[in-house]
Amino acid sequence: MKYTGDFTKEISFPLGGIGTGSIGLGGNGRLMDWEIFNRPSKGSINGYSHFAIKAVKDNKPITYILNGDIQKDYVGQYKQSTFTGYGFGPESQKMCGFPHFKYMEFDGEFPIATLKFKDDKFPAEVKMTAFNPFIPCDSKNSSIPAAFFEIEVNNTSDETLKYQIAFSAANPYQVSLNKSETKNGYHLLTFENASDDKNSFEYGDLTIATDCKDTYIQEYWYRGGWQDSIVTFWNDFNNTENLKERTYSSCGRLDTGTVAAEIEVSPQKTKKVRFILSWNVPNNYNYWDKNLDESNCRNQWKNYYATIFENSASSAVYSLQNWDSLYNRTLRFKNALHSTSVPDAVIDAAASNLSVLKSPTVLRLEDGSFYGWEGVHEKEGSCAGTCQHVWNYAYALCFLFPDLERSVRDLEFKYSTDEDGRMGFRLMLPIGRKMTNFRACIDGQMGAVIKCYREWKISGDKKWLEDKWDKIKKVLEYAWSDKNPDEWDFDKDGVLEGRQHHTLDMELFGPSSWLEGMYLAALKSAAEMGEYLGDNEKAREYRELFNKGYNWTKENLFNGRYFFQKIDIKDKNITDRFSASGTYWNDEAREIKYQIADGSSIDQMLAQWHADIIGLGDIFDRKQVYTALEEMMKNNYKNCMRDFANPWRVFSLNDESGTVICDYPDGVNKPKIPIPYCEETMTGFEYSFAGLLCSRNMVKDGVKVASSVRERFNGKKRNPWNEFECGSNYARSMASYALIPILSGFEFDLPNKYIGFKPYLTDKFRSFWSVDGAWGEFVLDNNKAVVSITEGEILLSSLGLKICSSISSLKIDEIGVDFKFENGIIHFEETKISQNMEIIL
Repeated sequence: MKYTGDFTKEISFPLGGIGTGSIGLGGNGRLMDWEIFNRPSKGSINGYSHFAIKAVKDNKPITYILNGDIQKDYVGQYKQSTFTGYGFGPESQKMCGFPHFKYMEFDGEFPIATLKFKDDKFPAEVKMTAFNPFIPCDSKNSSIPAAFFEIEVNNTSDETLKYQIAFSAANPYQVSLNKSETKNGYHLLTFENASDDKNSFEYGDLTIATDCKDTYIQEYWYRGGWQDSIVTFWNDFNNTENLKERTYSSCGRLDTGTVAAEIEVSPQKTKKVRFILSWNVPNNYNYWDKNLDESNCRNQWKNYYATIFENSASSAVYSLQNWDSLYNRTLRFKNALHSTSVPDAVIDAAASNLSVLKSPTVLRLEDGSFYGWEGVHEKEGSCAGTCQHVWNYAYALCFLFPDLERSVRDLEFKYSTDEDGRMGFRLMLPIGRKMTNFRACIDGQMGAVIKCYREWKISGDKKWLEDKWDKIKKVLEYAWSDKNPDEWDFDKDGVLEGRQHHTLDMELFGPSSWLEGMYLAALKSAAEMGEYLGDNEKAREYRELFNKGYNWTKENLFNGRYFFQKIDIKDKNITDRFSASGTYWNDEAREIKYQIADGSSIDQMLAQWHADIIGLGDIFDRKQVYTALEEMMKNNYKNCMRDFANPWRVFSLNDESGTVICDYPDGVNKPKIPIPYCEETMTGFEYSFAGLLCSRNMVKDGVKVASSVRERFNGKKRNPWNEFECGSNYARSMASYALIPILSGFEFDLPNKYIGFKPYLTDKFRSFWSVDGAWGEFVLDNNKAVVSITEGEILLSSLGLKICSSISSLKIDEIGVDFKFENGIIHFEETKISQNMEIIL
């Protein structure tokens, strides 16, 4: 996607590794959102950190900041402060007061951003390529604490010119020590915290590094008052001389330094310079829980990246040494994903929300395990604990980094599951802390069972499943356990009737298709896992319960138009049974609060969305599903918000469109105080709805729903790489990624050595795919289909091509093999595949 002018206004493109924090690349090219200090920091800037470029022509310097125009805050930002902020103009640190480029384009195809700068008065066109490695199935190299920048200079003049590209950064520490050095032929400038011990939470260091042979380093800008330092830097750089050296014998405060790389470029030719900005803030701790008892646990751990790299200098050198490989592998992934034959809005949604994995929403613990907030506030995380019922929707990690997704299951089953099978839906840090006593969350707990099924199917790891099986059974059976005070399915009839905490932060009483569906999907998942492991008695028990619940739901939770919640909201006895009337009884209206009741919920068939992605089959009656989806497009989807009343958080407005959490069609009784967030449009829910529409062959409607979201995040109104809900960089938005496997009809059953494709387009189609250990592309073109493996290898004995009626030949890694084709599946001898499968139709 290309953005110019006003449409760059809200852009901040995160550059950083998984669990390392990130720095934002603003829509005009400036560096912002310095979120590398183990917590969020929206809107932050780090002094006068910036890129600048100088050309020397006719013995005169022409010097520009490598930025385009700023698009907002000409009066200044509201800061509730003095001598800065509103009424004082933009901060001078944004460098917008210096010469900069008039024409600028921001091309963001995550995980790579390309910025193009030109100006009639500058004798070159400049391109910046910025990224951090994003390589499926390689979580280590995708977790480097660094931002990668390549500056390409195209000399547009008719003479050979010298250019210097200067990368300046401020030392962010109050007692600062700047130090230059050369390592392995690379030139480095490191900014260190000189006052704190290396085991301190406050300790850290940053490094700028370049591979340019001709480099000039100014360790320190001039120290002085007022604007002395920036004035002096501009004088130093904006001339025909090389950047002068400057050093001080004592530590300073927030000292800025610069690395300037010089290249000579012939007329109409180009040259490139590479820079790394790396960071090391190694020691993390739980800063958000004020009630943490440190007598039972040590409140400190190292970030995973700090166990790999000694400091920012070592990660910078590693990054430069391996640049070609890291970039090319990232580029191959980017090209494969963005070449998928789906509508532009789908690619935009799926790719852009992968940025959550590179944002401060994500941590990697000392052993490399994955941990996530729900999202982030401006200065701290929002809602801790890899919250089960939020991360249920996030389908990127399980496909792209299956080892990290399994690590979440490992942690929650080991540290957040008690002997009775109750799960804490938020993992407590530091690891080893006792789980909370708060009630279990039904959609989160059932989701844990469903996701174990998914992880097993994606990986084929029987040992992993065997190790989890006993706890999976306990977690599922907590539904009818006499230890469950919320009595979810106390009479064990396959129907949820008790008090059910859920992702909308309150509880439903009585059966709803939304939460009942999650229960049914968990029962069906467990039955299949039990059958695979030979636990046939449990498998039969779970399948019988599933069948009972399925039939009851079909008869009782569908009103002829859509699925609903079966409850008499006038019956106070329902909440009295759980001593909950104090919270839930509306004494004035004489009804129970916070229920769906007869409303049309966006998540009424959420379990079917999960099931369609992971190959679990039908959770609801097929005809009822189709009817309900049609009705939801009439009711929940709003073409325009201008006349719609929303008392909750406003995520869409004016003439924007979106899909609301719960709607009450004409003639349906709406509770006086209905389900929380009822009128909101939350992107993760919208994407799951869009995905179910697509998986049920209502692709046009599904794309319409997804497009409505992305039109709201268009760079002008909202940041394309920050879909928010309960805070920025919200995890649930990664529900968008599921649109890729859904529209490609991707099937995976690694325990049975099988993958398959049934794309929604049946003549020409191209798609990215990935499972544990391998990723590649599927290409269907006229009379040939190719399943290529870009990285890794996979053990297969069958391949699904259910769009084909016959197959004439099969090659695996360029060698013809014998096969049998029946019912849309190609069967062949079990083979380890590392290159491609070519199928002639």
